[in-house]
Amino acid sequence: MLNIENVNQYYGGSHILRDVSLQATLGKVTVVLGRNGVGKTTLLKSMMGLVPIKTGTMSLAGKPIHGYSPYERARAGIGFVPQGREIFARLTVEENLRMGLAYKPASTPIPPELFELFPVLKQMLSRRGGDLSGGQQQQLAIARALAAQPRVLILDEPTEGIQPSIIKDIGRVIRMLADRGTMAIVLVEQYYDFAQELADNYVVMERGAVIARGLGKDMEANGVRGMVAI
Repeated sequence: MLNIENVNQYYGGSHILRDVSLQATLGKVTVVLGRNGVGKTTLLKSMMGLVPIKTGTMSLAGKPIHGYSPYERARAGIGFVPQGREIFARLTVEENLRMGLAYKPASTPIPPELFELFPVLKQMLSRRGGDLSGGQQQQLAIARALAAQPRVLILDEPTEGIQPSIIKDIGRVIRMLADRGTMAIVLVEQYYDFAQELADNYVVMERGAVIARGLGKDMEANGVRGMVAI
């Protein structure tokens, strides 16, 4: 579904991404692992068009998208949950969810399925996003990205600062979405056990380059935990 080939990206004179290639397949969770500062978040922002790439290609369902703006990538079917959630604190939960439908007609309803995935959001539709707990805000951020029914969902460290019970709920939702076979998921995660549990495929990054890749079931045997330990 999403294919990235030989992507290079620079900040000033610093070479941040070095010939990075990655494939995200329908029905699979592709986990991106690595220590802090190796370029994981930059890679995700490049996928979304938030930072430009210098060289390389990106395609969605076989169609080149590396020249697309973030808005055009969202319309093409990419949903993005950024690190830190970035919900709109002064908007209500309902208004935040409608932001995920911004390019659709105003009469487009919020998909009822979002409230099945995250029941707490239905109870809090009129509450401001800034009044939610960190875990509830993370659920809201994921639901907002899902509102437009993307074909690719990109998540940047969704467990950061979240209580264990909600981490389990988020993991259950990610697995459910992948198992339907209609969405490809790319997950950057520092919490190794969470990543290993969800990974169908993995890539490990170091100094802006992919140094290892394989099947999720082989992560332990391949020593991935040691590669990403801080």
